[in-house]
Amino acid sequence: MKRTEGFQPISQESTPALIAAQLRSLISKGSMAPGAQLVEMDIAGALGVSRGPIREAIQRLTQEGLLVSIRNRGVFVAEFGEADIRDIYEARTAVEKAAAGLLVEGDHSSAGAELLVKVDDMEAARAKSNSEAMSEADVAFHERLVAMAASPRLSRMHGTLLTETRMCLNRLEGRYLDESVRVAEHRHIAEALKDGKTELLMKLLDAHKDDALARLLTEKPSAATLQTA
Repeated sequence: MKRTEGFQPISQESTPALIAAQLRSLISKGSMAPGAQLVEMDIAGALGVSRGPIREAIQRLTQEGLLVSIRNRGVFVAEFGEADIRDIYEARTAVEKAAAGLLVEGDHSSAGAELLVKVDDMEAARAKSNSEAMSEADVAFHERLVAMAASPRLSRMHGTLLTETRMCLNRLEGRYLDESVRVAEHRHIAEALKDGKTELLMKLLDAHKDDALARLLTEKPSAATLQTA
């Protein structure tokens, strides 16, 4: 047997994968809201493709848990209940703590400095009262934290969890009386990593998770409450 047998030609990303990426982005940004129904024919018409690739893309996102298929009704964007939200944040934090542990063992000073740049992006978004940019900078911080650990498996797990996190972040809008609190939480995490303080770093990641869950799982304050707080 030749050593080259069994290899397949390298091709560009498939159409279903590209469609799945578009749908994933729309879902994560809230453009396709939780509970919204997906209609294959409508999506195929909008993208100018046949329904086959659409169906395959939908199957991928269903496997990821972002879509739900209901017999005799159709396919819908997943809606997260309290248990789902807790599970997402517990799982994401577990992955991030594992990544943080790897980073502390390496060049933690440089890693912390990189995260502080992401914190500066959050502060810039806060100063402009740009909630969308704030959420993107928030996600970018956590994405970079795990990416720097250079663990393909941790990154793979974290990728799906981040899409679900983006869906949750849409609910965080209006739940911070002062967005500087959110910025400060991330800054403290980055500084703990930079200083190589493992125990403090793990405590801060857990506290960050607990704070997010407390805000997500309580009733959103009314405009009157925000004005009088």
